[in-house]
Order: sequence, then structure tokens, then C-alpha cells
Amino acid sequence: MIGDSGRPIWAWALIAILGVVVLAFIGSLVWRFANPPVSALVNEDDPRSTIQVEVVNASGRQGAGRHTLEFLRERGFDVVEISTSLDRPRKSTIVDRMGDKVSSRKLSASMGIPDSLIITEIDSLRFVRATIVLGADVDNLVPFHD
Repeated sequence: MIGDSGRPIWAWALIAILGVVVLAFIGSLVWRFANPPVSALVNEDDPRSTIQVEVVNASGRQGAGRHTLEFLRERGFDVVEISTSLDRPRKSTIVDRMGDKVSSRKLSASMGIPDSLIITEIDSLRFVRATIVLGADVDNLVPFHD
């Protein structure tokens, strides 16, 4: 079948599909520049300085701790422990265990937890830089977006 301009309709369809693919690539590139991946390193110059994290599932959702562990490990964080808590906080928080605000902010950015929900409670006996406490808002966090 031939269109009004003398080109077959399949050629116009091919041009339209290629146009959509190019727009998708451009959109992906813009998204990557606007939202760069978060580094899981304490010191960017030392590849062995991985941020160590503890995950506490206080959300009441079974498997949320394990899901968060897998999400963070895929992004290079070192999750050293997961546990559950009977407390049910409304909001998920990051607990800074070493006074390292930079690592806590990297973790909060990865999880989609606002910086205002970073709490400092120094506890050097835990051997982690931060603890993530998953609250009732767990479905709003980045690892749980489908």
C-alpha cells in the first residue's frame, strides 16, 4: 500500500518506530544526567571503602529486609546484617552510626529516604556506618517500586 507522498506505509511506520526509539534513548540519557547513580564507596579513591549497612525491618512486611539487602548489594553496598523489630515506625529512617553524613546521604539517596530522616546515633560497636530502619512507608521506597 502506498501513502499520499508515494512512499509505502511500512516505510512511514519504520520511520515512526525509529523516531520513538531515538526519543527513548535521549530521554534515558537526560534521566541519567539528572539522576546519576549513587556510589557505595566511602572514599571514591579507594575501591575497598564500601559503605557497610545494617537493615532493620520494622515495617511489618515479611521479606522487606531481605528485599532491601538484595537491592543495596546490587548497588555495591555491603549489607552486613538484617534483623526485624516489633516497633512499627511510620517513616523509614537512616541512623548514622559513625558521624559520617556523606555515607548516610548516599544511602538515603539510594533508598529514596529524605535527608531530613537521617538521625545520628553514634555506636562504634556495631561496625557499620549506618542502619536503615524500614517503617510503615516501605512501599514508597525505591527498592519497592515495581
